[in-house]
Amino acid sequence: MPRARTSRAVNAASPLETRRLSLRPLPRRFYDRETELVARELIGCVLECSRGGDIVRGIITETEAYLGEHDPACHAAVGRTRRTEGLYGPPGTAYVYFIYGMYWCVNAVTRAEGLPSAVLIRGVQPVHGIDIMRRRRQRAGRQVPDKALADGPGKLCLALGIDGPTHHGADLVSGSTLRILRGAPVDDALVAVTPRIGISKAKDWPLRWVVRGEGRG
Repeated sequence: MPRARTSRAVNAASPLETRRLSLRPLPRRFYDRETELVARELIGCVLECSRGGDIVRGIITETEAYLGEHDPACHAAVGRTRRTEGLYGPPGTAYVYFIYGMYWCVNAVTRAEGLPSAVLIRGVQPVHGIDIMRRRRQRAGRQVPDKALADGPGKLCLALGIDGPTHHGADLVSGSTLRILRGAPVDDALVAVTPRIGISKAKDWPLRWVVRGEGRG
């Protein structure tokens, strides 16, 4: 397999630091905090998925916080069910769900076990395994532009090979198939805070963090 290159996917003007990326996973205590803080500090970290011997990575550029049973837009608003059980699990595990009958979305569970909350990872900037991502995202013989490979929650799961049967409940700290690695801090001046998008409830809550120039809206 050809060695993945980063230059075609990481824009030269991007504020994201690629020279100081670490292969060390974030510790459990990182996730065992308020969800808003975790969502902000995940910006600049690296989402990694290993599947079938292929490893792909992307720097997290966009996140949203979902706060628990009191948050109307959080799945936990309906209480503890078979679908939402993963939100009540240990911090630092993956909550992966299916939407629109066609897309997977990946979240990092936050706060102490039993307090249902999570951070939706909405976008990443590819930095490793880019050829693999291109192949997975190719549509009807047409190549998807590198900038659009993983700039949405469904797109990034397609590009990185993330799905519910394989990754729901995965340990992001000590697991081997799906991890979040330490990244380089991104200055507040380079990160916009906006209301969440693509939802119908509590859509004015400012719980979305996005690197300026990345994402939608």
